[in-house]
Amino acid sequence: MFDRMREDIQGVFHRDPAARNTFEVLTCYPGLHAVWLHRLTHLLWVAGWKWLARMLSSFARWVTGIEIHPGAKIGRRFFIDHGMGIVIGETAEIGDDVTLYQGVTLGGTSWNKGKRHPTLEDGVVVGAGAKVLGPFTVGAGAKIGSNAVVTKAVPAGATAVGIPARIIAKRDARDDEQEAKRQALADKIGFDAYGMSEDMPDPIARAIGQLLDHLQAVDGRLEGMCGALKALGSDYCGKDLPSLRDEDFAEVKDEAGKSAP
Repeated sequence: MFDRMREDIQGVFHRDPAARNTFEVLTCYPGLHAVWLHRLTHLLWVAGWKWLARMLSSFARWVTGIEIHPGAKIGRRFFIDHGMGIVIGETAEIGDDVTLYQGVTLGGTSWNKGKRHPTLEDGVVVGAGAKVLGPFTVGAGAKIGSNAVVTKAVPAGATAVGIPARIIAKRDARDDEQEAKRQALADKIGFDAYGMSEDMPDPIARAIGQLLDHLQAVDGRLEGMCGALKALGSDYCGKDLPSLRDEDFAEVKDEAGKSAP
């Protein structure tokens, strides 16, 4: 038991640069207190003392602001940073070295008995305010972005962001080169990644709109140039533009097709 407690304390130092000394961690980290109280309530739950386990769990929620059902299974070196508002359901399973930030919900989407809550494998990090809902698995080393709403499995090592959450694929060198070109174009047209306005509160939609406007202007200018060249007697023939395949936009249509004209 004391070995597990020492592991938990060391885990705080590894993942929170604000931790200064052991006494401070022992006395001022409600996430640590919540984990230790959960271990006691889980032992009572497994032993059949379910009412006592729920009462002690309610006391832990009152003291720490973190609600962990006694039936949840939690691995080693589980770290809760800040912690206020975290809810972990009865059938949730959490692996080793998992990190949760404040406001995270590991919840269910069904009233049926049985497995209703997610499984987080080793090394998963869930950002502040994220909601992971349903009986699926978040793979080892995956990351959930702040305020994301995840309702389906996340592969190991992937990152899920947005509402509903979408998977960000890992990029290779060619993707990085293309991203640099896109960033240069974004800077040229004045794209602000954190831009907000009353008529366009979504920065992604704003960026797409600006890009479409820019591409439309470029297309018109190219048509004018081609017409001028032909008028001068040139036989120049420009290269064909890359085709847009429907399959590349299938996921976008599935997620946003109903709301976009």
